[in-house]
Amino acid sequence: MELLQQIKDFLIPELEAIRQEQSAVRERLNAIDLHLVDQSRRIDETNKRIDRVHDDLVGRIDKVHADLLARIDATNQRIDESNKRIDETNQRIDRVHADLLARIDETNQRVDKIHADLLARIDRVHGDLILRFDENHRRMDRLYEVSVRREEHASMERRVANLEQAVEELQRRLAA
Repeated sequence: MELLQQIKDFLIPELEAIRQEQSAVRERLNAIDLHLVDQSRRIDETNKRIDRVHDDLVGRIDKVHADLLARIDATNQRIDESNKRIDETNQRIDRVHADLLARIDETNQRVDKIHADLLARIDRVHGDLILRFDENHRRMDRLYEVSVRREEHASMERRVANLEQAVEELQRRLAA
């Protein structure tokens, strides 16, 4: 985009200068046309000055014509130079475009590789987590079994203690 802006910044002033020169040429031509009309009227009014004015006008017209041709040639040369620069710029843009496409392709390949690597890592981590969860579940099941056994053991201890108290109570009664 910056390159296009630079091209615009370069070409627009050149084109404006060409337009101004063409406008000046047009104004000059309009002035000459007005002058010729005025001279024609004077020629019609006075036939005595025809020869002198005719020679003078022919000289002036030739000079203006030569000047205009020189200006047109210079303008055409500037246009040709501008076109050449535009062509060179377009070639540079094409080269930059091709380079950018290559870089984008390279970046896309790297992104695809990273994506594949990340998917493989995610699959490995996922598998590892599943194994860890399974191991944790087995441990929790064993812990639950141990916890249930402890509760059963504590319950049995209470029952045995109650039975021992009952036996002692019976022994005291029998002894009494």
